[in-house]
Order: sequence, then C-alpha cells, then structure tokens
Amino acid sequence: MFKYLKNDIPASIVVFFVALPLCLGIALASGAPLFSGVIAGIVGGIVVGSLSGSKIGVSGPAAGLAAIVLAAIATLGSYQNFLLAVVLGGIIQLVFGFLRAGIIGYYFPSSVIKGMLTGIGIIIILKQIPHFFGYDADPEGDFAFLQVDGQNTFSEILNTINYIQPGSALIGLVSLGILILWGNLLSKKGKFFQIVQGPLVAVIIGIVFYVLTKSHETLSIATSHLVSVPVPDGVQSFLGQFSFPNFTEITNPEIWIIAFTIALVASLETLLCVEATDKLDPHKNVTPTNRELLAQGTGNILSGLIGGLPITQVIVRSSANIQSGGRSKISAIIHGFLLLISVMLIPKLLNMIPLSVLAAVLLIVGYKLAKPSLFVRMYELGWKQFIPFVVTVLGIVFTDLLKGIGMGMAVGIVVILIKSYQNSHFLHIEDKSNGKHKIKMTFAEEVTFFNKGAILKELYSLPRNTYLELDVKNTTYLDNDIIEILDDFSVKAKERHIDIKLVSKRGVIENPESFVEFFKLKPKPV
Repeated sequence: MFKYLKNDIPASIVVFFVALPLCLGIALASGAPLFSGVIAGIVGGIVVGSLSGSKIGVSGPAAGLAAIVLAAIATLGSYQNFLLAVVLGGIIQLVFGFLRAGIIGYYFPSSVIKGMLTGIGIIIILKQIPHFFGYDADPEGDFAFLQVDGQNTFSEILNTINYIQPGSALIGLVSLGILILWGNLLSKKGKFFQIVQGPLVAVIIGIVFYVLTKSHETLSIATSHLVSVPVPDGVQSFLGQFSFPNFTEITNPEIWIIAFTIALVASLETLLCVEATDKLDPHKNVTPTNRELLAQGTGNILSGLIGGLPITQVIVRSSANIQSGGRSKISAIIHGFLLLISVMLIPKLLNMIPLSVLAAVLLIVGYKLAKPSLFVRMYELGWKQFIPFVVTVLGIVFTDLLKGIGMGMAVGIVVILIKSYQNSHFLHIEDKSNGKHKIKMTFAEEVTFFNKGAILKELYSLPRNTYLELDVKNTTYLDNDIIEILDDFSVKAKERHIDIKLVSKRGVIENPESFVEFFKLKPKPV
C-alpha cells in the first residue's frame, strides 16, 4: 500500500484543495455549522478511507444530501437532534452492509453511469464559473439547479457579469493557465513537475497575490471571496466546535424517518459513486460494495457522534484523486489528515486562498469528466446507449444528482423493455408444406414476462392453416407468463387450424395438449 506514496502524496494535496471549499460550502448549503463539513471531510478521509475496499474513492460530505440535511434540521428543531439521526443512519447502513445490499451497485446501466459522470462534470463547470470571476453569492457545495440563494444555475452565470471582481478574475485566469500548462506540458518535462502538482503551485501563487494586492484599490480581494475556515482562539475554542447528539430524542419517530432517509440516500449515492469511480480508474480495480456500505456506516456513526454531516463516497473528490495520479487508499487517508492538521494549525493561512483559484482547479476536474469526445463516442454506440446517457446528463444539470440518475434509470428500463420485446425470439418463414405455411419460431436463451407483448403479437398474427414449429432447445429459462400464453394459444390454434410442433431438449411433440403440464407450471430449464 505504501509503495505508491510518490503518487498518493501529490494526489492527496490536490484532493485536499478540492475538498476544503466543498466541505465548507456543503455545510453552508445544509444550514449546518461550517465546521461540521470539515469534520465530515476528516472522518471521510481517515476513517472511511481506512476501512473502505476502494483504492481511489474519496468520501466526505455530499452535495446531494444538502437539501435533506437543511429540511431535517428545521424539522427536528436542533442540530443535536439531527446528529442523532446521522448516527442511527450509520447503524442502518451497517445493517445494509451485513445484508449484502451492496449488490445493487452492480445493476446500474453503463450508459447511466457515464451520463452521471458527464452530468457532474458539466455541473462543476457551470457552478464554478461565478466563483471563478469572484461572484460568491451561492455556497460552493450547492450543486442543485435551483440554488439556495434563489437563483438557478444559468441565472447565476448571467448575474456574474454584473459582479466580476477584477482581482479574483485575474488570479483565477492565472491559475487556470498554470494548471493547463502544468497538465499538458510541464508534467512531461521531469519528475519535479510530476511530484509538485499544478494545483499546489496555483494555490501558493493565489496566496501571494492576495497578500501583495491587499492594499490595491482595484485588485484587492475581499474576505468574502476567500476560503472561510473557522479560526479558533485556542484548544478550548477548537474543541468547542464539536457537537454531540441528543440521545434523549431516540424515541422520536421523526428521528428514525430521517435516519432511514439518510441511510438510503447516502447508500445509493455511495454505490453510484463506487460504480462510476471504478469506471474512471485506469487500473480497473473493483470495489467490494458491501464492504463499502460497512465503511460508510461506520464513518457516519463517528461523524454524527462528534458533530459532522452525513458522509458518502463523492465523485468530485474521487475523480480529482484519479486525475492527479492517486493509486491507493493512502491518498484519501492523507487528505483527511491534511484537513485535520490545517484547520488546527494554519486556519489563517487557509483563509488567504482565493475561491477563484480553487474554482480553476475544479474547472479542470469538470472538463476531464465531461469531454465533448464522450458525447461522440456514446452517439456512435447507438440510440439505446445514447438516449439514457443524454437523459441522465440533462436530468442532473436541470434538477439534481439523484433525480437525474432516476430519470436515466427510468429511460434505461424502457430501453431494456424494448430490447426484450425485440430479442425474445427469431421468426423463420419457410415455403408451404402440405398446403400449409410452415413457420419456425426460435425462442431466445431467456424469455421473461418482458417478452409477452412481442410473442403475443407474433402468435396471434399467424394466418389460418399454419404449421408452427416452436423451437425451445436453446432456451434455459421460460417464465410462467410465457408458458401460459402458449397454453392459451394452443386452444385458439385448434380453432384456426394451426398445427404446433414443439421442439425441446426433452424431445419433439406434435400439438401438445397442455404447455403448462409439459413445463410443470414453473420456470425452469427446458
């Protein structure tokens, strides 16, 4: 695990700079104390990172849960009551893990997962444009289309034109130039440029720029456009930022409802992210999903116990880790320690980082997730891949992550039904034999109730005086619904003078009296 330190340390620094504003922004968007987001980031990095089976996944507070947290705190009346729901949600996730519910993660269509990655990439770009130019009205962690500041993604961009801050915009452009130059040219020039990552250089230059232009009338950057980490006065003040659950409310049914909601949504987001991260991973590692649920549950229990937000594996941080060359879980763990050490020892230095510099870092992350070439590649795969992909992308951009995924899944299921309708059987029409049309229908390997419509249409469109050869030799599964269709059709076939020859591994039967009897009224190999 430690053999990749030369890869993991630089990657962890990049993930740290990506995670810091998101931890704070998600806490702000959630209506929770700012430090709660940092706590979740620390626990997600150190605890979940240690327990997870993912080599490159990074966990922390999730933008997708911000609306749920905001509503939950208002419903429960206090943040301490909400923390109890987080702890119970973590316990429920442990139960999911022990019940092996993680297998659900393997059933998301590839087109939807790719749409999710692309949609998130586009959202990152759109959401960071205002921050890049110094318009910070909306928290960094708000990724929903309808924002907490009353605007939406596109109206916020239009408003940015009226609020451009020259200093923020200038250092943002300089940082973006450094990142592009570092990624496309300097990183190939030697080991130094591979070990020292472009984002670290951009952040250092951003801090220097802020210090040098403090007194400049035009280029100075106001504190509202800088990172805003809580600055404790001492040890007691630092410890005072932690909160604890109110266990006296454990019998409150609303606490349990919110706990189940957190567990379900956090688990779903994690499983989606695991699937997406594994697809991005250049080394194609496969994450054990049940172990991931156990790790996330443990992380949420601990985060809730000390005042943190709910945790999931997060695609923004995970993709930044992958793009920066992270190879093992050490990268996620180190990023957690960096969060902990920095907020303890150098919060004032962190508060000198312009948000526009970090926006530049996220713009690069977003572009790498949503490259235009991916749209071309998905289009070339055909409409059955392209439509669920596009619906997922548009759904994420115009609603939020979970609704967008839901839309993509719904369209994906419709596509599966259409494919099942088309692929249930092959129809071979042959010449007349003994005065009858001879038609051969060969069933697919698996025939389920999804195929009912296509088979019914085919059977009942057969002309009178037909000789039907029904071939199920290669069919390994035949659903009861299909058996009953065949049984019902055999009655109608006699009225229409249609002879049926059933060909199976059990032999050949002419005009079987009962298909139900033949297949023993249960789906089984035939």
